[in-house]
Amino acid sequence: MSTVRAITAPEETELFGIRLFASSMDDAVDAISADAKTGCGGIVCVANVDMLTRALSMPRLAQVMSRARWVVTDGMPLVWALRRLNGIQRAGRVNGPKLTLELCRRAEGEGTSIFLYGGTPEELRLMQQNLLLQFPALKIAGAVSPPMLPTEPPYDPDIAAAINDSGAGLLFVGLGCPKQEFWMEAHQGRLKPIALGVGFAFALIAGTKKEAPHWMQKSGLEWLFRFSQEPGRLWKRYLVGNSIFVGRVLRQLLLGKP
Repeated sequence: MSTVRAITAPEETELFGIRLFASSMDDAVDAISADAKTGCGGIVCVANVDMLTRALSMPRLAQVMSRARWVVTDGMPLVWALRRLNGIQRAGRVNGPKLTLELCRRAEGEGTSIFLYGGTPEELRLMQQNLLLQFPALKIAGAVSPPMLPTEPPYDPDIAAAINDSGAGLLFVGLGCPKQEFWMEAHQGRLKPIALGVGFAFALIAGTKKEAPHWMQKSGLEWLFRFSQEPGRLWKRYLVGNSIFVGRVLRQLLLGKP
């Protein structure tokens, strides 16, 4: 006899005043897949240490996260902090690339179509090719590689219409943080599919970037792997951002102040 897994909605909380949701991967997939069937839109932020520390000094990004449908925790440091500081033991890692694949797996089974927005034309081509290799029956309703967008993209009625007309239930946005979050905010309330900012997932699924070994992901050292690949571009994000995060955690542990 097969057992039916109990569905538990992601639990809303916050860390240093920034809104997050504690959830397992399975529960996040359940919640987002359910939203994809409603046609009511909404946005999903996939938060890691970089996004959280940016939000601490970028009120608009914090505002996007406060208005999002879900803000899932991608990165073991956030998970550890929620468990230790907030006492939420159910907090788990909802890795962006894996979330993307699991949602595509569910979409294939349920007949939900997806739309891809972001990346380069070649990246999108490879990403679609690799998705269909894994999920042959997956319906890809559309894929658009936009021209270079400003950091805070304005609402684009033409792309909004194209996405809505495609019938997609899931919209994966790969523009990088915080551009993808600002793009989703500009289009919030005007799109039927639920939109997820998954950035790095585009390159990983396309195969143009490598994923950190599993042991590095579990031990919270994925940032070191990515830093070693692109030190010139990522040094500030990781060395400065991670220091801010560690400082905040220690401050709350030692002084009880966020």
